[in-house]
Amino acid sequence: MNPRFKPLAALPALALSAALAQAQAQLDTVVVTATRFAEKLPAAAGNISIISREDIRNSAARSIPDLLKSSAGIMVTPLYGSMGIDATVDLRGFGDTSASNTLILIDGQRMNPIDMSAIDWSIIPLSNIERIEIMRGAGTVLYGDRATGGVINIVTDKSARNAASAALGFGSFNTHTVDGELSVGGRQAYANLKAHYADTDGWRKNSQADQKSLAGRLGWAFALGDAFTDFAFYSESAGAPGSIAERVYRTDPRQARNPLDTQRKDGYRIRPGVALQFADSLRFEAEVSIEHADQHFENFSFGSVSDRQRDMVSLTPRLRWAHGLGRMKSETILGADHYAGTVTNTYSSYANNRSEQDSTAAYLQNTTSLTDRLALTLGARTQRMKQRADQEAYPAYFMAAMSGRSERSRSAWDASLAYNGDGWRTYGKLGTTYRFANTDELFGYDALTGNTVFAGDLKPQHGTIGEVGGSFVRGPVSAQASLYQIDLEDEIGYDGAKGANVNFDPTRRRGLEAEMTWRITPTLKSRLAYTYAQAEFRAGRYEGKAVPMVPGNKASLLINWDGGSIGSYGVSTNYVGDRRFSGDYANNRQILSGYTTVDLLADWKTGPVTLSARVLNATNKRYAPYALYSTARSDYFYYPGDQRSFFVNVRYDFK
Repeated sequence: MNPRFKPLAALPALALSAALAQAQAQLDTVVVTATRFAEKLPAAAGNISIISREDIRNSAARSIPDLLKSSAGIMVTPLYGSMGIDATVDLRGFGDTSASNTLILIDGQRMNPIDMSAIDWSIIPLSNIERIEIMRGAGTVLYGDRATGGVINIVTDKSARNAASAALGFGSFNTHTVDGELSVGGRQAYANLKAHYADTDGWRKNSQADQKSLAGRLGWAFALGDAFTDFAFYSESAGAPGSIAERVYRTDPRQARNPLDTQRKDGYRIRPGVALQFADSLRFEAEVSIEHADQHFENFSFGSVSDRQRDMVSLTPRLRWAHGLGRMKSETILGADHYAGTVTNTYSSYANNRSEQDSTAAYLQNTTSLTDRLALTLGARTQRMKQRADQEAYPAYFMAAMSGRSERSRSAWDASLAYNGDGWRTYGKLGTTYRFANTDELFGYDALTGNTVFAGDLKPQHGTIGEVGGSFVRGPVSAQASLYQIDLEDEIGYDGAKGANVNFDPTRRRGLEAEMTWRITPTLKSRLAYTYAQAEFRAGRYEGKAVPMVPGNKASLLINWDGGSIGSYGVSTNYVGDRRFSGDYANNRQILSGYTTVDLLADWKTGPVTLSARVLNATNKRYAPYALYSTARSDYFYYPGDQRSFFVNVRYDFK
């Protein structure tokens, strides 16, 4: 047997003895991601992982990316510090292009910007999260562009209970945090508000950061349903120390290559919506989302200052109709998505530019119960993307103005079967996926003239996805696992050898994902996750070569013990395997070493007071979540992870 496939042969036993949650918890869990409507145990095929409010309390995480890193199939890559401001999340092995292939949602609304900017994680305080749903595998039919690797849906707190709390924290590197929550509710109207503030000097030089956010929801219930408005305002700033050369990384990783570079972002998001239950068989939901972000970059290392303004408006109506099909249960979801956005960049020492994007899509998904246990799901989407890019002339570089526009359309389909047994479930699905270039990828570069050109010949990425899997529940143990393969054509990425965004030769991802939770005793719980991933080129100049920055193996183990009056304690261990350096498509450079980190946590509760302590990277492991090779400097450059740090938090819950 090929040694690369031994993990695939060895782990079916783990899939049958692992667990994600206890049986009753699974039965009671409401999810949205599989249908875009909240429901228990959706019939649509696929394994959906849930990070619950309890999981969040029992983790050492200080940001949403930290919460996600212990889940199977997910690789989290932070560049600077523990706040996760610039972290990227990768589902199913996309490496450098993960931000364009993993779709992040808030309550079903996409967070991914239309350009290459990082996700605005600061918009969601951890205290405002009810749960996180992880749907691995393409969500293209339901959610459209940029969901090839999967979908992560962050569901916010919509509670109408009367409650309030306040928390103060401090820790290593002169870190301070302040959090507050307030929720009030009656029979018809309700409101909740979450506030968060954090600042730190950072472990590395010039890695200082601060974060402020205010988020909440106003709601009103009436006979047919409810109306609501979600809102969030945020501001963050951080140093940008940059990567450091290998010699510096080995001797003094706290150094900064760019000691004066900084970045700042301010923004808001307002989302009014309505949910109407016309009958038991007919439900309508719709939202309008308005988003704005201003970014400012002080790039002293390049001798320039730049600003970026981003605006987005979306409309997402959908209808759920349980109509039956003869004697069989059958329901259909019909929906439309419209997104329109602009990005404007101004530079002190370069040509200003502007890009626009307008996307319109319609989708349909039908699930029919062929028997009491067997369900068939069929779905399809069609999407039209209009894009435009303009750049001013720049006489200082003899650079001509550039203007271009394109209009492209793509469609996707999927089909799946799911069978529910007594305490177990199995499924299989097949479908297609696509992604369009983002607005930053529209700007190309002519190597001969030095002029910016419109990358109108960049084709949409497309491909097929197949997956089989299942879940298993027996007493205190439950399990889920899946095997998948993704074959892509015209994958969009940056080729450093050409200095441009290109359509790659055909690529393939395949792997296994397994998760478990075992309630060993009523007070002792463990959760294990394992990922085997293989990402490689299947044709062309890099045939058989691994896609950079994708670890072949990844695992995590979380253990929590509730000691009642003497407190609760936990340990979280995360292992990330070896990877190719960013940009090393030819696989002729050295290997970026894997690493294992250990986090410790403890909570003590006395009446309304909860004291929490966290130790991150307890073994003081030296590691680099991200690294690249520079052909210009003939050296390896690293973004070092933070070494050991301590944090303490005190929370008071008002009666």
